[in-house]
Amino acid sequence: MANEDFVDGVILVDKPTGCTSHDVVNVVRRRFGLRKVGHCGTLDPEASGLLLLVLGKATKLSDQLMGDDKTYVGTFKLGETTDSYDADGEITQISPVPPISLAELNRYAVTFEGDQMQIPPMVSAVKVKGVALHKLARRGIEVERRSRLVYIYRYEILNYESPSGDFILSCSKGVYVRSIVHDMGQKIGCGAHLTHLRRIASGPFCVDNAISLEVIKDFSREDLKERVLPPITLQKMLLNLQ
Repeated sequence: MANEDFVDGVILVDKPTGCTSHDVVNVVRRRFGLRKVGHCGTLDPEASGLLLLVLGKATKLSDQLMGDDKTYVGTFKLGETTDSYDADGEITQISPVPPISLAELNRYAVTFEGDQMQIPPMVSAVKVKGVALHKLARRGIEVERRSRLVYIYRYEILNYESPSGDFILSCSKGVYVRSIVHDMGQKIGCGAHLTHLRRIASGPFCVDNAISLEVIKDFSREDLKERVLPPITLQKMLLNLQ
């Protein structure tokens, strides 16, 4: 039987699209015979990028790591509203896209910076009375959701060619980026949804230092040990952020 404590620490994974964050956890757990594996900050199935996996005793640092600020890059499409606020959902409204410049888009974007009270979308993992909202949404049930305070440090539209554009967004934990895109579409008056999302940073960690899931699948135990950041290193990095 594999020893669950043969490694403790964090490994930075570049999550691919088409799988859940829990899928990534399960792959690593089964591949290396580990019992204590968790992730810090869920990515939607069709989102890619940086996912922090905590292994062994480092699972105790999960809450601290999950609280780190995040940075994303993504793509939006104006003129179409979906029930999930992203491309996975059903289109609920199609509207003509007005002529709008990159400068005008950024005037809308900057209004989201700072404190925001955000209501989680119905298609999300947030639970109400123990039931995930997305399960209720699939049954056609919409319930009242409690808004929560989040913070947007930067929201900038990088380029735009109607009806789509790319953006970068830096924010506190718990932000639904697709909600920001949806709300911007409502402000513009034509609707919008998220078509692509990639997390590029979480706290001091960058996706450039992450390892693809396919590569990790071929790791030996020694390979994993070499790439894991030990708890003492993590604690020093967290202290430097304070």
